[in-house]
Amino acid sequence: MKKELTDLFKNSEVSEAQNFNSIKITLASPEKIKSWTYGEIKKPETINYRTFRPEKDGLFCARIFGPIKDYECLCGKYKRMKFRGIICEKCGVEVTKSNVRRERMGHINLATPVAHIWFLKSLPSRISLAVDMKLKEVERVLYFENFIVIEPGLTGLQKNQLLNEEELAKYQDEFGEESFEAGIGAEAILSILKSMDLELERKLLINTIKETKSKVNEERSIKRLKLIESFIETGQKPEWMILTVIPVIPPELRPLVPLDGGRFATSDLNDLYRRVINRNNRLKRLMDLKAPDIIVRNEKRMLQESVDALFDNGRRGRVITGTGKRPLKSLAEMLKGKQGRFRQNLLGKRVDYSGRSVIVVGPDLKLHECGLPKKMALELFKPFLYARLNKLGLASTIKQAKKLVEKETNAVWDALELIVREHPVLLNRAPTLHRLGVQAFEPKLIEGDAIELHPLCCAAFNADFDGDQMAVHVPLSLEAQLEARILMLSTNNILSPSNGKPIIVPSQDMILGLYYLSQAPFQTEKPDGYFINNDEIEHALSTGQIKVHSTIVSRFETLDEKGNKRVEKHTTTAGRFLLANLLPKHKDITFSMIDRLLPKKTVSEIIDSVFRFCGQKTTVIFCDHLKDLGFKHAFKAGISFGKDDLVIPANKGQLIEDTKKLIADYENQYSEGLITRGEKYNKVVDAWSKCTDKVAGEMMRGISATESTPDGMKINSVFMMADSGARGSAAQMKQLAGMRGLIAKPSGEIIETPIISNFKEGLTALEYFNSTHGARKGLADTALKTASSGYLTRRLCDVAQDLTISKIKCDNPGFIELAEILEGGNVVVSLSERALGRVTAFDVKNPITGEVVIKKETMIDEAGCDKIDAAGVKFIKAYSVMTCSSKLGVCATCYGRDLSRGKMVHVGEAIGMISAQSIGEPGTQLTMRTFHVGGTASVKQESQIVTKTAGTLKIINSNLLEDSKKNLIVMGRNTQLSIEDNNGVQVAVYKVAYGSKLFFQNGDKVKANEKICEWDPYTTPVIAEKSGIAGYVDLIDGVSIQETTDDATGISSKSVIDWRAQSKNTDLKPRITLRDDKGNVIKKADDNEARYYLVPDSILSVKDGQKIFAGDIIARLPKETTKTKDITGGLPRVAELFEARKAKDSAIIAENDGQVLFGKEVRGKQRISIQPDNGEPSNYLIPKGKHINFNQGEKIKKGEYLLDGQPLPHDILRILGIKDLTEYFVNQVQEVYRLQGVIINDKHIETILRQMLKKVEIKESGDSSYLPGEMIDRIKFDNTNEKLVAEGKNPASGERVLMGITKASLQTESFISAASFQETTRVLTDAAIKGKVDPLNGLKENVIVGRLVPAGTGHIKNKWNKNAIDADNKFLAEQEKIEPLETTETPAN
Repeated sequence: MKKELTDLFKNSEVSEAQNFNSIKITLASPEKIKSWTYGEIKKPETINYRTFRPEKDGLFCARIFGPIKDYECLCGKYKRMKFRGIICEKCGVEVTKSNVRRERMGHINLATPVAHIWFLKSLPSRISLAVDMKLKEVERVLYFENFIVIEPGLTGLQKNQLLNEEELAKYQDEFGEESFEAGIGAEAILSILKSMDLELERKLLINTIKETKSKVNEERSIKRLKLIESFIETGQKPEWMILTVIPVIPPELRPLVPLDGGRFATSDLNDLYRRVINRNNRLKRLMDLKAPDIIVRNEKRMLQESVDALFDNGRRGRVITGTGKRPLKSLAEMLKGKQGRFRQNLLGKRVDYSGRSVIVVGPDLKLHECGLPKKMALELFKPFLYARLNKLGLASTIKQAKKLVEKETNAVWDALELIVREHPVLLNRAPTLHRLGVQAFEPKLIEGDAIELHPLCCAAFNADFDGDQMAVHVPLSLEAQLEARILMLSTNNILSPSNGKPIIVPSQDMILGLYYLSQAPFQTEKPDGYFINNDEIEHALSTGQIKVHSTIVSRFETLDEKGNKRVEKHTTTAGRFLLANLLPKHKDITFSMIDRLLPKKTVSEIIDSVFRFCGQKTTVIFCDHLKDLGFKHAFKAGISFGKDDLVIPANKGQLIEDTKKLIADYENQYSEGLITRGEKYNKVVDAWSKCTDKVAGEMMRGISATESTPDGMKINSVFMMADSGARGSAAQMKQLAGMRGLIAKPSGEIIETPIISNFKEGLTALEYFNSTHGARKGLADTALKTASSGYLTRRLCDVAQDLTISKIKCDNPGFIELAEILEGGNVVVSLSERALGRVTAFDVKNPITGEVVIKKETMIDEAGCDKIDAAGVKFIKAYSVMTCSSKLGVCATCYGRDLSRGKMVHVGEAIGMISAQSIGEPGTQLTMRTFHVGGTASVKQESQIVTKTAGTLKIINSNLLEDSKKNLIVMGRNTQLSIEDNNGVQVAVYKVAYGSKLFFQNGDKVKANEKICEWDPYTTPVIAEKSGIAGYVDLIDGVSIQETTDDATGISSKSVIDWRAQSKNTDLKPRITLRDDKGNVIKKADDNEARYYLVPDSILSVKDGQKIFAGDIIARLPKETTKTKDITGGLPRVAELFEARKAKDSAIIAENDGQVLFGKEVRGKQRISIQPDNGEPSNYLIPKGKHINFNQGEKIKKGEYLLDGQPLPHDILRILGIKDLTEYFVNQVQEVYRLQGVIINDKHIETILRQMLKKVEIKESGDSSYLPGEMIDRIKFDNTNEKLVAEGKNPASGERVLMGITKASLQTESFISAASFQETTRVLTDAAIKGKVDPLNGLKENVIVGRLVPAGTGHIKNKWNKNAIDADNKFLAEQEKIEPLETTETPAN
């Protein structure tokens, strides 16, 4: 009864196939395969070439697969619908629809079992694991090379032992044929798998794991145990990996199409199936004939090979080819790769009702409109048009409507106007790198063939009008139209989702016009006129009474605090009054906002403010007005580009001469042996890059000067273009009118001789030749990087696709600390920028007064940021995606603001995809960006610290030494200088290198722009800590040191060479010791002896026996020559970070506090251990030739770098924890983007990092079923542990693991998503053995199975469904209580 009640309300049309919550994949048993099929295929024939009818029992048999024509049997006895469901007694075909030929399967009964190649060859081989043999051995058995002992009996042979024919014959003679059982081929493996007792194996394996000492055995046993447990848990049998029946897919899915001229085009699968059937039939015949063993065996092997080719052609042995040596496409190929089923058909589908055309600019459109060519609209809106004509009574049938439309009468165009009016269309420009690449517009019908696009939308689409094309799509259903209008209309996408800044910002001509209008007024005695309002100003401008740049006095209307009208009087230029007139009236929008020069950045800020104070509608109108004004005045101003606008600075020659003198000095120093070749090279490069900057500075100074002329102001137009941000940049100007400067070789090294000319003067032949490097590199980079950036985006999307906002607030969120980011004492990113849009975890207090500035649990908005800046807050604790405790997805509180809307994020927002797109999109931009500057290099070597502000100098981690000249030398590895203001608030922090010279003491007052410290940027010194006499130890000429005489200078210097090249010298430890007059080694301050170990390439600065003083340099280690930085280093760097790869020369981080001790060399590596005060030391092996930052006996703190370089993120996670990892990771990724001037919000990077930390590695299994070393999903792990604790058992322990994005994608809970990403076969094999269930939580899986994605509206729908099911179940439970249990009759046996 209860079931019937609920069934009444079920939608009868929704079939069971659509109504499911998860998908499970398992192995198919032979019985299961037979239950799917409609009959056995016995013949290899396909269709009869004369009648084109399918052959009976063949691959296209109508009896098995269904009729060819709808409701008609093969012989034609039954036709039409009335015989539906009858099976014709003559030809045996069921009378039904012909599309069952797409669904019905057949099967082939194999004469002998064959192994499934996926379970054999997809590593780790499941079959060989199950039978506990090597893969090679299993293959020898399967392909009939060796026999295998199945049951040894009492013979003393081993079970699973391999025998060749001679051995088999010998043992059979020896023990008798019946005494033991041996077999060959898949049958033998099948019988071994059948005889396995899984429970027993499991017990044995658990014992083995406990008792074994060998790591290899343990690992293999754990692997086997996992396999056996997955068989037990899923109830699958291992023998199902060997096939006795093969399913045949429906014939319509492997069609055979007649071509002209009597030939056929066929799917490769038909060939592969035919091969299998032929060999199978031949084998049956041979077995019936009782043919000799050797022939039968050969036939069985061939059958095995043909089945292999059908499943995965080319996985083993040679590829089976069709006509023209083309490899045949097997079932596995149908699934994998870009052209496979997953990516080609399930994730990307073609859509109807779409068109594409070239785009042109539509400057008179409103922001929410686009121009749609009439012809296109007619085609796109056909169905709607037919309906409308029908409704208007102009056509009574579809056919008539069609005719009308073809005639294109006026009535048709009128009807089309009506339909199109409120019906949004989607515009898309490929490549769609982020969600703003598809936006909705209201179409405006236009003549012509090109789509018109609003100029302000170009930035979002990254479109320009040099021949770009765009596609138009029509949302059909009412819901689709609604979503297009509410979510996707271009006016709703004002802010960029990646950084929350406006993306609808005027550019190019518009900016130029606005910049020209907002030029500063000249200082005149009296204004040129007094005007009451804007109309008067415009009138005066048009009559020529005043110019745009004339200073005038006029009124500006605005609102006061209460919202009443207020009028202010201002004196500024007419142009600025025109601009001010566009500003919306609001108390927070002041005249001063516009009373300044307006380059692109400022315009963006104004739009941002307008959006914040006045809302979206006002902003859109304001932007449209800005666009019109900008275009108008850019055209009115008549700004042009002339060669005389490029002014070469007068003192360029002088600057170049000075630099040449400086370089001659360096050459002299080099020839006298004071500096090495590497140092000279570095200094020369440095000198030239400084010279280039000076020339560029002079040039910009020269052209930025404005002068007044009778007819207005004369401003250099090229300077205006560059300065306003309309087109070009200072770097390009430098090349046009300054000097091109240094350029890099393709290898990234910099050529010492710069290009002194600029493009205006023209390059000499040599310079031109040198500059071809850069130009070519730019073009090559562009092509390569676009691909690699696209791949990065794909991986990011894949790893983050299932992350959505699942609830408002999680139970116990953690927090991270945010502080400003400093580089070399400059604030690169302020705290308020980083905190914007975050939710505070604790009250934010004023550091001086202690009053609460922002309460906890508050989202920090722009006003909050101003408060933070005003109070001088140095760090805040805020929630983060990284520390959110939600099980599924992330909570809104931890995420904070939705950047594209400027409000708190909604539940159901797909934040993972937004993050992936925000990080991936600029990657592509940057990759295409390299070649604009044409490969000129710029390098700055920092060699000193100059203060920016006055204050008190504080030395943090101080470790100083005075040398013989009374200079202060920094001896600490992590000494920092901090400058504090009078309140003791830190205003700047600088890191100081080891060996730097300090000019001030701790606590000294310093002024602004004072040099407080300097160092040699090109070498790392080794400095003596005590005075004494230097003694060489193990420094043997020709073995560990060599005297190099420089050919150019004839001067010799001693440098350490790699003494380990010869094995007899490996025990040497080249070092310099300091001894007293008696020859004893001096003790340093920390009680260690003063010995300085040297690494290869060190240049010695002291002679044997020389007296030296504390602070003197004993040896120098040259740093590598400088290379240029551009995103080419950047994109691979980002990929390297997200893949969590090991860098080439990675840093080594100390795992604990302690003392550094040097141990013996192990296999050519230096062993170093850190001995803590109590506890176990941690040991490291450091490759030879690496410069270690600490000397013997020095103290080191946890987290300090023993070796310089990029630290491994895994190490940071392990040693310092998640918060430090987040900080490091975000900063590293941001550094790359910052270098390119791209702003991305930190949360996007944190979102991806959260997905990389999904797994836990089991350390101790406790009472759980986990095995040590197993990788478990964090959520599963937590759930299991909660259960165990509740039952009073021991929970398992594990630690978080950082995985690269590719690995994390393949390890997701969803096998469908993983299979559609990469390595399809491997993923599916693994999932089938484990009997995985895909819960369909992510976006990708749902798209593949054709359901609504669980984000946005889909999220709400899922919630409703869940609530409905819960209500149903509750109702049913109550019904059961009410109704007395009906007496169930026991059925009679």
